[in-house]
Amino acid sequence: MALKITVIGTGYLGATHAAAMAELGFEVLGLDVVPEKIEMLSAGKVPMYEPGLEELLARHVTGIEGSSGRLRFTTSWEEIGEFGDVHFVCVNTPQKHGEYACDMSYVDSAFESLAPVLTRTALVVGKSTVPVGSAERLAALLAEKAPGDVELAWNPEFLREGFAVQDTLHPDRVVVGVTSERAEKLLREVYATPVEEGSPFVVTDYPTAELVKTAANSFLATKISFINAMAEICEAADGDVVKLAEAIGHDERIGKKFLRAGVGFGGGCLPKDIRAFMARAGELGVDQALTFLREVDSINMRRRGHMVELARDAVGGDSFLGKRVAVLGATFKPDSDDVRDSPALNVAGQIHLQGGQVTVYDPKGMENARRLFPTLGYAESALDAVRGADVVLHLTEWREFRELDPAALGEVASSRIVLDGRNALDCGKWREAGWTYRAMGRPRA
Repeated sequence: MALKITVIGTGYLGATHAAAMAELGFEVLGLDVVPEKIEMLSAGKVPMYEPGLEELLARHVTGIEGSSGRLRFTTSWEEIGEFGDVHFVCVNTPQKHGEYACDMSYVDSAFESLAPVLTRTALVVGKSTVPVGSAERLAALLAEKAPGDVELAWNPEFLREGFAVQDTLHPDRVVVGVTSERAEKLLREVYATPVEEGSPFVVTDYPTAELVKTAANSFLATKISFINAMAEICEAADGDVVKLAEAIGHDERIGKKFLRAGVGFGGGCLPKDIRAFMARAGELGVDQALTFLREVDSINMRRRGHMVELARDAVGGDSFLGKRVAVLGATFKPDSDDVRDSPALNVAGQIHLQGGQVTVYDPKGMENARRLFPTLGYAESALDAVRGADVVLHLTEWREFRELDPAALGEVASSRIVLDGRNALDCGKWREAGWTYRAMGRPRA
């Protein structure tokens, strides 16, 4: 009999995973405790922007014309327990307020609610990013409170916002932490299609599976902060960090990815994951092993302050009072509407607090940005944002911004000064249109 799959939590991770499981041919039931979210998903809509996700939902959500009908949503834990053979827990693990540590309250609540309704044989699979050691504790909870024969596995997610559908259907690896052959067999069945297509299937224990995601994110964060540290050196030594990155990127041991210097990383994963990793290392008595991550975090935050300094210098060097600043970008990365810990909004907010008149434009993140920073100004287009600006800051590398016409923008700007916080614009094209172009880590570019 074909496996039936449930997904607990229908946020960014859960909604994507549920739709992808339906695409792989399984009957899927998603659960969330927020009725409005369930209503939206049941209509084939998603509460966030993710390329391809709404189209994927429309192909499978019950009740949508032409859909497979393999995907439904509910708020009932009892229905989840009766329906599922494999239960994926995909709830959020944010950073604790005022601490580095991970907030496990959503995960704990999900397991507490799920366990009593598991009256038959089932496999619970954690996908949330959790501190190492959590799986063992949660397995004990299931053993104590689930009436049926229930096992736990840990299967970390590796989604990139903007590529989440692709990453779920065609993962670059599938990692499973299991304690039995039965759990491994079930997960091999779940991921049979991507494994047949060539995705590696890595079987390990609970602690290693939990560590994979935080280790990977720590490495990526370190690589980003490394090139941003080199950008600081280049600023002082009149070097060019773009050419430096190109040169070292040809070394196969280093590689070219994640070597674009700029205002640094943000979002809901990398910053909180490296901080939670440091906090957990301290709890385990090995905090010295990860002290380098403090500097990684420090370098990252320092880049935002440096962009503010560059902007202040661009408008005269003394103050932002009476100056108009256009900020192109609000999301932490392109192809997303996620503004959590966004470097772009952080810079915009700092300039606003220092007296600047800031106007922000972003292709997808405007609504979320307004909620987070309601006191900033917002424009309906890049042209409107730049109108009357004394300086333009490019802080999120949307394709739309790379394709802007600098000449047209120059006609409405007060001063033709652009600061490229992502080293992504064509400096030659902007200079030809009469702009003074300045990029991070490239004082002579």
